[in-house]
Amino acid sequence: MTFARLLPLMPLGVPRDLVSHYSEPLVTTPVLRLVSDTGVAAVRHTRLAGGIDGAFYRHMVAGMRNGVLAITRDGAVALINDEALRIFGLAQNDAWLGQPLAKAFAQHPDVVRVLTSAFALDLLPNRVEMRLKPTGTVIGYTLGHVRDDRGQVIGAAMYFKDLTRVEQLVERERLRDRLVAVGELAAVFAHEVKNPLAGIEVAAGLLRRRVSSSPEAQQLLSDIMADAKMANGIVQEVLDFVRPIQLQVETTALVEAVGAAIQQADTMDRRGQVKVDVDVPPTLPRIQADRHRLTQVFTNLLVNAYEAMQGQGHVIVRAVPTRIDESGIGREGVLIEVADDGPGIPADAKDKVFDLFFTTKAKGSGLGLAVVRRIVDAHDGRLDLRTSRNGTTIRIMLPVAGSDDAQR
Repeated sequence: MTFARLLPLMPLGVPRDLVSHYSEPLVTTPVLRLVSDTGVAAVRHTRLAGGIDGAFYRHMVAGMRNGVLAITRDGAVALINDEALRIFGLAQNDAWLGQPLAKAFAQHPDVVRVLTSAFALDLLPNRVEMRLKPTGTVIGYTLGHVRDDRGQVIGAAMYFKDLTRVEQLVERERLRDRLVAVGELAAVFAHEVKNPLAGIEVAAGLLRRRVSSSPEAQQLLSDIMADAKMANGIVQEVLDFVRPIQLQVETTALVEAVGAAIQQADTMDRRGQVKVDVDVPPTLPRIQADRHRLTQVFTNLLVNAYEAMQGQGHVIVRAVPTRIDESGIGREGVLIEVADDGPGIPADAKDKVFDLFFTTKAKGSGLGLAVVRRIVDAHDGRLDLRTSRNGTTIRIMLPVAGSDDAQR
């Protein structure tokens, strides 16, 4: 059972008769009053049915799907419900009540700043977004004043909702729009560039035949042809990247996708003495996904690991069932990790490795990991990276059922 955490002395100015038992069939009693962003006072009384007591209000606030946080005029935490504790990542207990807001929310200085500033404002923020720095959670909040029976401000309240999932969907739509625009430009660019590249490659091949007696010229022309092929391949990769992903969703066994990826990776890059272990139980739930796209994801990750370890080391691919928590709603999912014991990723590159065209390799295109992120996003999945001097682990969470958006 959940409860709204509320100071027992009711410091928000709620009259003691509010929590008494009502014998009248319908009465009018003063309650917490809030001022909206328009500055107009809300209704100063609420109508209560007979028999309603203070526990009703605690259960009402506890049952809200939004977070509620209220403080007194002196900055003490007066009320907080379970949803607020979850969003802020605080322990589900009453220890926060009565504490100074600045102390209880030391990890959330923006929340402290916004809520305490309410006492100096008449026009309060309404439907404003904030990103919580410790977790990256995005909330949308509205502030309200708490007034006593005489209309004096005695507290402030914040009402908020976890918008992280909404923010992710909006950003995904923005990315799609950008990719459509880039795709149109890339199509024109590819047409104009691929033809000259093909001409260079053909001309170099013909010339190489004519200078067969000169090994030095042969080598130079071979280098020209190889570079032309690489440039043509990059142009094609860009085209493939900016085209909308059309997933061919089917019931997919991850162990099969990982096995196919290992075979493909071995043909694309020199594995050398790198040992690859697979810990993907066949009993793992099958997921609704595009098997070939997932194979591409694991192939790219394995190739990156091989290149980072330069032919020596250990890679392990493991998967376990998990729960994907989104705004308090859990979904059945699968967690896949691709871990290597290579040198790790430099600190200044960690936040950029999934960006388009970012690469630390002399001849890299910067598309491999960007493609990984795009495919994971298309499957409504989550992507994370952990790295140190002892190696790098890429963590992918995929829903078992997927979403309607992912299956289009």
